[in-house]
Amino acid sequence: ILQGEQLRFAPNHPQLALISLVSATTAQAITVDLPARMVWNEERTQRIYPAFAGRVSAIQADVGQAVNAGSVLAQLASPDFGMAQADTAKARADARLSGNALQRQRELFDAGIVPRKDLDQAEADASRALAEVQRADARTRMYGGHEAGSVNQALALSASIKGVVVERNLNPGQEVRPDQSGVGVPPLFVVTDPTTLWVQIDARESEVATLRLGAPFELIVPTLPGQKFEGRVTAAADYIDPITRSIKVRGLVANPARLLKAVMLATARIQRNIGPGVLVPSRSVALQGAKNTVLVQVQPGVFEAREVQLSYQGPHGSVVSSGIAAGELVVSDNMLLLAREFRNAKNEAQPLVNAERKASTAAAAATATAAATGQAKP
Repeated sequence: ILQGEQLRFAPNHPQLALISLVSATTAQAITVDLPARMVWNEERTQRIYPAFAGRVSAIQADVGQAVNAGSVLAQLASPDFGMAQADTAKARADARLSGNALQRQRELFDAGIVPRKDLDQAEADASRALAEVQRADARTRMYGGHEAGSVNQALALSASIKGVVVERNLNPGQEVRPDQSGVGVPPLFVVTDPTTLWVQIDARESEVATLRLGAPFELIVPTLPGQKFEGRVTAAADYIDPITRSIKVRGLVANPARLLKAVMLATARIQRNIGPGVLVPSRSVALQGAKNTVLVQVQPGVFEAREVQLSYQGPHGSVVSSGIAAGELVVSDNMLLLAREFRNAKNEAQPLVNAERKASTAAAAATATAAATGQAKP
């Protein structure tokens, strides 16, 4: 029965058993779930590209293999690297020649045979030769040429960090070139430490204040039910993605058992402190046009619709800033059923209301006509 803005059910009405009620509670903190994705910890990841062109002669590491800093992953036969080794050998030979010339000039200068300028020139030549040796030697050592004077054209691809080989993109006999590296080109090897992972979180604008530097979050992975992982925020972008209207937030999560994998999808759960208001389930809020309404039980079996103002609306809970008070009972389950009963009751009552309005309008018109003609009211 519709009475004003209230819908009344008879006692023990069967539809009352289908309606669940929840008490509105004072809002203090609310749980917010945000989409997240795991990626390698780039601070502990090395992507290896070829520094010289060459052919793969041997592969010494495969996916899943643990390596140490300095471990050789593959060997390349590289004529270009052989030229760098030859440059180093030539520089050392020139340095020895310059050193011998400098020694002779010093002896001749001490004997008064040559002028000072010849000795200065020999010292400058020796210094330039020594600098060239240091440059050429540093270049070859950077890429694995450790044998003095050796020109074997053997280029070693080595790991510079301790970790696990998680990606290999080369085969024996494959030709590689340094111009094949760059954006969109996979590296020859990827070595990383998988005991920690980065978490990329897509946060809404309203969550920026909560996801500050060092803020904790809980990571929930659908493929690992019943297991939870703790992480913390390490960085946040200073701009909003114009397409998704989200902010990129980066977190760090420990992975000692290596259960988490890169590119795994997850949910980052945070606790957000909110302002004054009451908390109700999001399923209790219905959007009617541009207004948000909830159905409140004011007495057993008596319900009324309330327009409310929301300060936060999430997938599970919503915060009502005005319209209801803490402790009031709001409809949660089958809220749409009760809203339909409201609508049906109003539609059924509308013809009666229209008839009453028409009768009232006709009576008023007859009274006005009688007054105008001086006749008695019929």
